[in-house]
Amino acid sequence: MSQSREPLISLVLYHLFKWSVVSPVFHAYFRGHVLGVEHVPMKGPLVIVANHASDFDPPILSSCVRRPVSYMAKEELFRVPVLAPAIRAYGAYPVKRGSADRSAIREALKQLRNGWAVGVFLQGTRTADGRIPSPKLGAALIAAKAQAPLLPVCLWGTHRILPKGAKLPKPLPLTVRIAPPLPPPASVEKTALHRVTQNCTNIIHQMHDCGR
Repeated sequence: MSQSREPLISLVLYHLFKWSVVSPVFHAYFRGHVLGVEHVPMKGPLVIVANHASDFDPPILSSCVRRPVSYMAKEELFRVPVLAPAIRAYGAYPVKRGSADRSAIREALKQLRNGWAVGVFLQGTRTADGRIPSPKLGAALIAAKAQAPLLPVCLWGTHRILPKGAKLPKPLPLTVRIAPPLPPPASVEKTALHRVTQNCTNIIHQMHDCGR
């Protein structure tokens, strides 16, 4: 049976970390702006799709959408006695080496059934400029299987936070833009997945082109 919200302990931990660390750093140190928060559904399964250019992106994204976001993490981390329960409470789910696509999709669907918002970076890895040259179909496939809406989010400026050789993050301005949610693909056929994935990518690029 599906749930409408993530577990209460995860929600409590999310707000503690957000208001004590992430939000103050984002707003004070990075002079962050967030636009479009009214578009975020606060309950129910949601697939959040975004660009990715920095290790700072996951906590910033989670903080700005005002609800916990579940991301994949290496399976090895879940074997560490103290770390494993903590990252599970924050919404991380394990992915096995060599079967990332299959295990990630299976675990993401489980999280969606448990009421989480699941975060997927469309490129699958960080890019140097924050754009998405080769978007992957995983997010659209997850949304199609779960029939969950997709929420395009653009992180602007994070690619400049920690340039090569820098020891500390630079206090550069950041902007997060959130578009209205999109309906999931009607089927898992590749044509439908490609169409929705490209639409998400185009929306994120349009927001990225707005700059600060």
